[in-house]
Amino acid sequence: MTVRCAVLGSPIEHSLSPALHRAAYAELGLTDWEYQRHRVEAAELAGFVSGLDSSWRGLSLTMPLKAVALELGEPDELAVLAGAANTMIFAGSRRTVHNTDVGGLVSAFGAAGVTSIDAATVLGSGATARSSIISAARMGATRVGLMARRPDHARQTLSGLADRLGVRLEVVAWSSEVPAADVLISTVVGGAADPIADAAVAAAPVIFDVIYDPWPTALADAAEQHGRTVLNGLDLLVHQAVGQIELMTGRTVAVEVLHRAAVAG
Repeated sequence: MTVRCAVLGSPIEHSLSPALHRAAYAELGLTDWEYQRHRVEAAELAGFVSGLDSSWRGLSLTMPLKAVALELGEPDELAVLAGAANTMIFAGSRRTVHNTDVGGLVSAFGAAGVTSIDAATVLGSGATARSSIISAARMGATRVGLMARRPDHARQTLSGLADRLGVRLEVVAWSSEVPAADVLISTVVGGAADPIADAAVAAAPVIFDVIYDPWPTALADAAEQHGRTVLNGLDLLVHQAVGQIELMTGRTVAVEVLHRAAVAG
């Protein structure tokens, strides 16, 4: 019987997840597995999931589904902490939801030689910013500086998370000086960080811009010009996919296999 998995979201046409997961299936010899993409809005997710039959093993979830997914399965600790799930697993009558973004960020930093930090700076205050704060704490950070367009709202939504992690959170307005740190993670949409690119790369020796299309961003260009270590959304996508594939198949695939598939598109 065919074992089915897919990536869901909206928009979804640009997703590289099918290329990554199919490459993993080929590498692992899973010839009866298939992986598709489906455009699904947040209001449609519950109906889509309830309509799946027993051939389905797992779903990769992208925007705008990561928050609503928490209500549709048993969440793991990271999903609860992050307030977002990017993976749904079906095992008989049981449905679980997981967050592999946090592990993906930590793993991507590790691949670049960054395994321990004291401080991080995060641009933005959305769902990926939450995962970034958790990732920073897992790498040892005790201080996180966060730049937000609505600093008061960011404090209200993220202070509790920082307290739980034992991290001192310093929220500043977008027009403020960029807080210095060991790493800087930009979680904002393409182009949003352009006006502060030079200031941002001056604040940290390692820059992680979670965008991968279009690429390079002005932030990445500035980082390259200043000799910084640069990571991008492709690194995050590949490293978090390793965790997703393990959850879905019970098997581990080398990150290099997925990276080749991602570059090939």
